[in-house]
Amino acid sequence: MCNICKPPQQQEATKSCMDCKASYCNECFKLHHPWGTPKAQHEYVGPTTNFRPKVLMCPEHEMEKVNMYCEVCRRPVCHLCKLGGSHANHKVTSMSSAYKILKEKLAKSIHYLISKEDQVRTQITELEVLINQTEENGQLAERRANEHFERLFETLQERKSEMLRSIEQSRSRRLNQLKGQVEEYQGMLENSGLVGYAQEVLKETDQSCFVQTAKQLHVRIQKATESLRTFHPAATPCFDEFVLETSKEETLLKEMCFGGDPPLIDLSHSRVYNEASICWRLSDDHLPTDHHVVEYRRWDSGVWRATDRVYGPSAVVCDLEPDSLYSFRVRSCRNSMFSPYSPEVTFHSPPAPAFGFLFSDKCGFSTERLILNKRRDTVESVAGMGFLLAAERVQTGSYIGLDYIIGDTGISQGRHYWAFKVEPYSYMVKVGVASDSKLLEWFHNPRDTSSPRYDHDSGHDSGSEDTCYELSQPFTLLTLGMGKLFIPKTSSSSSVSTANASSGDPSNRMLPMPQRLGVCLDYDACRVYFYDADTMRCLYERQVDCSGTMYPAFGLMGSGKVQLEEFITAKRLTF
Repeated sequence: MCNICKPPQQQEATKSCMDCKASYCNECFKLHHPWGTPKAQHEYVGPTTNFRPKVLMCPEHEMEKVNMYCEVCRRPVCHLCKLGGSHANHKVTSMSSAYKILKEKLAKSIHYLISKEDQVRTQITELEVLINQTEENGQLAERRANEHFERLFETLQERKSEMLRSIEQSRSRRLNQLKGQVEEYQGMLENSGLVGYAQEVLKETDQSCFVQTAKQLHVRIQKATESLRTFHPAATPCFDEFVLETSKEETLLKEMCFGGDPPLIDLSHSRVYNEASICWRLSDDHLPTDHHVVEYRRWDSGVWRATDRVYGPSAVVCDLEPDSLYSFRVRSCRNSMFSPYSPEVTFHSPPAPAFGFLFSDKCGFSTERLILNKRRDTVESVAGMGFLLAAERVQTGSYIGLDYIIGDTGISQGRHYWAFKVEPYSYMVKVGVASDSKLLEWFHNPRDTSSPRYDHDSGHDSGSEDTCYELSQPFTLLTLGMGKLFIPKTSSSSSVSTANASSGDPSNRMLPMPQRLGVCLDYDACRVYFYDADTMRCLYERQVDCSGTMYPAFGLMGSGKVQLEEFITAKRLTF
């Protein structure tokens, strides 16, 4: 029976509370366990008189009581969980210790909330003020938007009326001209108008009267005859000059948004390889945006493709085709409204996928004259004391050699492309590829480099000796320095496609140094290409001996610096 009701109105119990250890009928339970109070969270079961102590059992081991607390998972566990279960390697503590610590934390938290009651009420008041302001400002923004659209509607209605009135006036004028011409020509018909009047005049027998009348009539008939020979309508029925072109206005209306300029693509930080890294920036006074969308297309396809939503100032576009021209544009979205598109920018993808590598400090690296940064993506040559001491002996014909450094990843098949930047102040930097089959022999058996004959670009012509030297050395390099790019001379062993390279005049073999230089190695075709990485214009190409594994190679002399592109050093691809 219900423990709360009193006889003779005592009711049968419908449920029992395990926390209160009492049974209740429906009405008494509602009265003593109201919603929104701690008692509403009590555990209740069907009517019972067996109020056993409440025991929490382990969910993983149903027959075991929980008697420990896992500090990692923050949940009660049993001893089996600790011995060989999922909590075997976790830190656990006794239930009494966990009870004491958690109770103290909860008591402190409750005390803190109680002490901050005034602050909570103040914040509630502030939130209520913000709710009212949001409602008022939202209604104000809606009214202003309606006003703007009403003005647009009025302007469109005015222009519509003016243009329709102009068409109506032109139509009326042309109809009047054509109807007048119809009446004039109808007068030429028999028994009407001019012809009928002429026929009556011909019946006149009095000579003097006939002559007086016929003279003016003859002039009118001549004019009518002339008009027949040179007939053309008095007005044209075509209204082509009243065709309205509204595509531009429709585009502007579709791009209408709540203020803010479109984003601008940052050309200095955007790069295109087999993937494109597109960066953009917003104006300083631009309102916050929800997301951005990048669209791109190949020039020969004409179909724009869009990326997923982008929540930062950059995006990576994947799976671009090699040696293709791509256009990119960006627009931002705020409050479900898109901004106008950014101005389109165009990039030319390289002829091969990006090859990822870092500089290697293992093979032939000079720690005395070359400085490699921690990321191993930048190498710098310093003109130190050794360079100055060697310069003292220049008068005796001493020649200063290059300090070489290669990439840490080799190529043994396929086509690959990489790009880098040579600082404009660099004295002399050579860039290209090197063969591992000749590198070891080169560094262990150094050549006699005391003569300028062994520099490709020194201007020395040693005939067959240079040819033999070129075949034996492991490097295929292009020279940059002092703001210039120097095209190597041709020889009987090389095949060069650049026109200027065959000229004997050194001035014809000099080009301005590109801001970024790209190298493409076609291993299977045994050919290397050098590009202006910004325009993807091929500056120089030649045959290369791919007898072993090929590595990106660099040589520096004097002050100079080479920095690999971040997209290259990211090693997005594995070869």
